[in-house]
Amino acid sequence: MRTLARIFPYARQAISRFVLGMIAALLASLVALAIPQVLGWLVDGPLATGDSAQVWPAVAIVIGLGAAEAVFIALRRWFVLTPGTHIEANMRNALYARLQDLPVNFHDRWPSGQLLSRAVSDLNLIRRWLSFGMVLFAVNVVTIVIGFAVLVSWNWVLGVIFLVCSVPLWIFGFVFEGKYSTIARRSQDQAGDLATSVEESVHGIRVLKAFGRGKYALKNFASQAEQLRGTEIEKAKAIANLWLWLLLIPDVAFGICLFVGVWFVAQGELTTGDLVAFFATATVLRWPVESIGFLLSMTFDTRTAADRFFEVMDEVNTIVDPEQPKHIENPRGELVFDDVHFRYKDSPERFGDLLNGVNLRVEPGETMALVGLTGCGKTTLTALTTRLYDVTGGSVRLDGVDVRDLPRQELRAGIAMAFEDATLFSASVRENVLLGRDRLDLSSPEADALLTEALEIAQAGFVYDLPDGVDTKVGEEGLSLSGGQRQRLALARAVAANPTVLVLDDPLSALDVDTEALVEAALRRVLASTTALIVAHRPSTVMLADRVALMENGRITAVGPHSELLATSEHYRFVISSLEDEQDQQIMQEVNL
Repeated sequence: MRTLARIFPYARQAISRFVLGMIAALLASLVALAIPQVLGWLVDGPLATGDSAQVWPAVAIVIGLGAAEAVFIALRRWFVLTPGTHIEANMRNALYARLQDLPVNFHDRWPSGQLLSRAVSDLNLIRRWLSFGMVLFAVNVVTIVIGFAVLVSWNWVLGVIFLVCSVPLWIFGFVFEGKYSTIARRSQDQAGDLATSVEESVHGIRVLKAFGRGKYALKNFASQAEQLRGTEIEKAKAIANLWLWLLLIPDVAFGICLFVGVWFVAQGELTTGDLVAFFATATVLRWPVESIGFLLSMTFDTRTAADRFFEVMDEVNTIVDPEQPKHIENPRGELVFDDVHFRYKDSPERFGDLLNGVNLRVEPGETMALVGLTGCGKTTLTALTTRLYDVTGGSVRLDGVDVRDLPRQELRAGIAMAFEDATLFSASVRENVLLGRDRLDLSSPEADALLTEALEIAQAGFVYDLPDGVDTKVGEEGLSLSGGQRQRLALARAVAANPTVLVLDDPLSALDVDTEALVEAALRRVLASTTALIVAHRPSTVMLADRVALMENGRITAVGPHSELLATSEHYRFVISSLEDEQDQQIMQEVNL
């Protein structure tokens, strides 16, 4: 109940509707319990005396009570169904907002399928429990209590027999809870893993097809699906075992009560009408008693779903806005790395820091190229500028202010990034390119001018040849476009953000040599007035820079103009020669094509 109680802050505004729904459901149950009273009077009265004139009033009363029960049931559904959908939507919005707010290292650790199953199936289960399971569970328990009191009022011996026979149901219910909760959690986790497998296979369909590994992926999927199937069968067996007792025990109680009741009638201690009313009441109670089984299983499933939901909501966000934020009044674009250390959260101590005392100053308006061998920490260093990760030592300062002292929105509005692995969203070209301008009316002339300029700089004129031009939807993750086209749109997005500092993580790697040259020529106009930090994997990209920073084993070991580093640094010459070899190989591949 402590777990389920955590849901109610999201349901606070709907509590009155749920209470009214419970009242309506309880009234429906009370009306149903009143019908046996009429039947008992009918048997002992008009039917016993042969007064047929009194039968029709009894029929009218039963019909009226039946109609009233139907009305109350309809009211119960009307009260609870709509609020349940609102609560589900509120919880899903809260979960999505939380996922957007949590740092990148959280998403590095959590499979997307697990998050998807929490956002869809778990919240759907919570909504069904709130609208159906919770209401009926509470009402049915009250109905059982009232019904047993009515049974005792007819004949206390029969009532006690029925009550004693119901005790094993509660015992089996508690035993069922312990076993079923574990199985339910395992089932929901396995469903999340299966969703992750499907998502990875769909996103990696090109790789699977290219390597002919469709059967391999299917085999892995089938294995996971079989595990989930086995768990679901285990759940079904647990529920079936509970249903065995839920059906058997009431029938045994009915049999015993029938035997004893007939004996009481024969002894004159109970009238026939009272016996009919007793069994009619017991029949009305049969549904509430039998419903306890699946309502219990639904409740335990919902508890597991709530646990999984709050696992995400309770995740500690280590990258938050400062309590007393500072602001940059006159942005200049000075970017400073001061004795920066960084280690990933789950990295073992023996591996040491990935960044081990980085010191680098990028002057306002300067273009700094960052070069180094693969794995030296270049991409990680760029990720620290916008607090995708936080430094574990030292500081990163923008215009003299530690980035941790700036509001995240202000920081990320001042620094724009373009990544090597360009990600686009299932939206139009216009929406993707102008993503960084949240306060801009995308249909305004200003937006059109900004879009045109950004596409021109990124040499992304191909978008005008798409079916709907800049309003063409690019599809999920932009996979309908080539790698070079995605990179150019990602670069255009960074340029359109009009940042103080532009951070480019090898954004031209997928471009051919001719297109790269055109993009670089256009970029020079932008970089003339913007501070830029560019991770370079090509000598031609290095040529864009005013200075070059050489990174080696998590440190900056040399900074200076390209020509100076060529003359003074042996490691720099080695790195540049490696980059030239890679570029020569790409050129040869393009020539062969």
